[in-house]
Amino acid sequence: MATRVHPVSSQPPAARGSRIQLDTTLRRWFNRNLGLWRSRRQYFFPDDEVLRVDMLLRVQTFEDQAESEPRYRITWWPEKEYDFFDIKPRYVREGVMDASLCGHQLRRSRGYLCGSPTKSQIRQADEHELVFESHYQEWDILEHIRLVDQDRFRARSIYSWRDGNLELAEMHHEIRLEPAGPPLPPDA
Repeated sequence: MATRVHPVSSQPPAARGSRIQLDTTLRRWFNRNLGLWRSRRQYFFPDDEVLRVDMLLRVQTFEDQAESEPRYRITWWPEKEYDFFDIKPRYVREGVMDASLCGHQLRRSRGYLCGSPTKSQIRQADEHELVFESHYQEWDILEHIRLVDQDRFRARSIYSWRDGNLELAEMHHEIRLEPAGPPLPPDA
């Protein structure tokens, strides 16, 4: 007669497979990104064209989220006027995106390359870096965001495939200009 022996884990039961811990870890990472950032971007296109643009990016959270999915608002606009948006009209000069965190998913009110809602799968590389994988319309997008130097900087790399062909590689060096402001009201 065989006796089944269950695997032994060194982690306490609360830490094993707990969505609460996952949500807390991801929430903490997202909250470290709150504030105003200057985003110095380089876009590499398949025809060897390289364009540069500096954007401002504000990441905010909403108040009263203790029992609900954490929600964030990302607002962006150019630091000054560039012909980038005339040369590449697919890219939006300024905009607002609301996003909610649901387990391993980030649900966005709009995609970067389309105006319709999207979902991104999230993987955490370590305590400082998240990886987002998005698939919408004809696009597959892989985005890495790493917080650097006590969260004073962010390094972002984004790769976008269209119908299986790499169409765009982006490198963003982001500098924190302001810390997080007060949370937005829930109905903002």
